[in-house]
Amino acid sequence: MRFLRGAPAVAAATLLAAYLIVRDGQQKIVRASAGGPDQINVLPGMPPVKNPNNLYSETGAGMLSPVVKNFPARVYVPNSKSDTVDIIDPNTYKIIGHFALPKHTRGLLEPQHVVPSWDLKKLWVAQDLGDQLTMIDPATGKEGETIHVDDPYNMYYTPDGKYAVVMAEREKRIDFRDAQSMQVVKRVPVDCRGVNHADFSIDGRYMIATCEFSSELIKVDVAAQKVLAHLPLTPKGMPQDCRISPDGKRFYVANMDSNGVHVIDGDAFRQVNFIPTGKGAHGLYFSRDAKVLYISNRGEGSVSVMDLATEKLIAKWQIPGGGSPDMGGVSADGKSLWLSGRYNSEVYVFDTSNGNLRARIKVGESPHGLCVYPQPGRYSLGHTGNMR
Repeated sequence: MRFLRGAPAVAAATLLAAYLIVRDGQQKIVRASAGGPDQINVLPGMPPVKNPNNLYSETGAGMLSPVVKNFPARVYVPNSKSDTVDIIDPNTYKIIGHFALPKHTRGLLEPQHVVPSWDLKKLWVAQDLGDQLTMIDPATGKEGETIHVDDPYNMYYTPDGKYAVVMAEREKRIDFRDAQSMQVVKRVPVDCRGVNHADFSIDGRYMIATCEFSSELIKVDVAAQKVLAHLPLTPKGMPQDCRISPDGKRFYVANMDSNGVHVIDGDAFRQVNFIPTGKGAHGLYFSRDAKVLYISNRGEGSVSVMDLATEKLIAKWQIPGGGSPDMGGVSADGKSLWLSGRYNSEVYVFDTSNGNLRARIKVGESPHGLCVYPQPGRYSLGHTGNMR
């Protein structure tokens, strides 16, 4: 750390000091006070981080953007083996809409995730076997256009909103596409198997992605659109969802085969801990106050709750009679956690105050990355609603 010199003593005591840090080989000026950094040098074009101690400060309960505040509250469920989407009214737990995705000659489409666009105006149903995206208008809940996109197993958006980032798992690529036209800008080969989930650093300058079938992570430079490094995981297994901690210092990575969560120092790109949570650890979701992390354990029908301040488990919610909780999201008011039941053709709704199961709703076959929408936040980084 190198402080600026030459300012009068009184001014030095009252004004913010600046110091130089080096991250990923780049020098960055960060301003600081006795309370810690108050400004982060973000990726150009990315909205500023309002609170460096909580990068989810703008996703609190009820903090809906003007863009989405008049959208009807809905839960969009992609059914991977039925090639359909079910639409649930979260107030009544009833299916109020349903549509089949456009077929083609190759057979099964496998819709995997429903992804909010960076500008919050669209939802995309990502279908990897069908090589297509189908749009949903969240203002009406109606199906829109379908476009060709190679192997969209999952999709994210760069924090500046310029690019859609398609996790082309089958093709062993990450494709950067223009966020509006969806035309390919750059295809980035990845020397790993099963690249599928990711999250971005607090400054938006790099992303960390999981490689499910080679038990490793990769680190990607967002501006340069290139892979920087690989990190093998211990214990080995099948890494799934990946989320950055509220303070931006760590990434949490669920591991379905190792039955827990890896804790990763993103800047140093090294593993610092592993936390056993339950069989088949899969999805990761933060509470609206950013104090706890919900971890879906697909293999044992439970959800583990981790206190983020201590990184200790404080509760485990069991689904009565068992189930297969997979992916989903937290309601806009923070009172419910919605998860798909991957192997049970149902959706689970948990009361976040006590872990009680509020509802289990029958849907199509093999529901996967359901999206609760609208959600609080200024912009979406993709997946089923990684909002900031």
